[in-house]
Amino acid sequence: MRVTIGGAADSWGIWFPSDPKQMPWERFLDEVSEAGYNWIELGPYGYLPDDIGVLRNALDERGLKVSGNWAMSHLEDTNYRSDLDRQVIGAGELLGALGAEYLLLIDATYTDEHTGSLIAPATIDDDGWSFMIETIHYVADLISERFNLKLVFHPHVDTHVQYEDEIERLLENTDPNQVGLCLDTGHHAYLGGDPVSFMRKHHARIPYLHLKNIDPEIQAHATQANLPFATAVGKGIFCEPSRGMVDFLEFRDVLRETQYVGHATVEQDMYPVDFDTPLPIAKRTRTYLRDIGIG
Repeated sequence: MRVTIGGAADSWGIWFPSDPKQMPWERFLDEVSEAGYNWIELGPYGYLPDDIGVLRNALDERGLKVSGNWAMSHLEDTNYRSDLDRQVIGAGELLGALGAEYLLLIDATYTDEHTGSLIAPATIDDDGWSFMIETIHYVADLISERFNLKLVFHPHVDTHVQYEDEIERLLENTDPNQVGLCLDTGHHAYLGGDPVSFMRKHHARIPYLHLKNIDPEIQAHATQANLPFATAVGKGIFCEPSRGMVDFLEFRDVLRETQYVGHATVEQDMYPVDFDTPLPIAKRTRTYLRDIGIG
């Protein structure tokens, strides 16, 4: 296998383009480099500079390269198409100019990311599902033609593609030549899925990974209390890969069995977080993954 390890702004508590609870972007870049990562995702569009010259210089100064980035919107709702286009085109221009390969597409959460309150229907009908699939293919075509990027879909808690049967349905309904999958080990385990067996079954559709783990006690409480995603994150449901529900030694073995070649971004959701918390975690995680033979 050949796993290219990267770090994500999410692991530094970066969720929004601008927020007083988030650290300055220069500090994030300094620390992700100090933690031992050579690759990053850019984070929410607008957090890092959108001036390509400024951004390229900042990355070059720290020896950082870009694997990809994500866009997140309500894919089943026609009213959000202009918002989606803004994110996709803005991110696509940066990614294309920086030589990145992937855009990750995420259905927006039906709960508010600040408060956890319900802001959209938790389920969609067949028409909504069909429009979402159409939107995914639309984005795949757009980024391929304009920016030479590949699309990978990222299942996410509190969205319309979160459980294993929903992910299976999405894979069945999308063109494998246009749409890959980003398997997020933490989000997958959050709702009772088994990322090890899922990776073994669907590795041919998975060129991109997000690596994180789930605290089993907090997960049990979140499930029992039906906590919104943002609330569970605030309680620390995501933990370091070295501990938690996902067995990363077994996951490593599947990567070896399937001769996996691709990107794997460490993304431990933390928001809000004290500015001094992420760097020691990132260093421990980078060392752990290297020690067990992942990247």
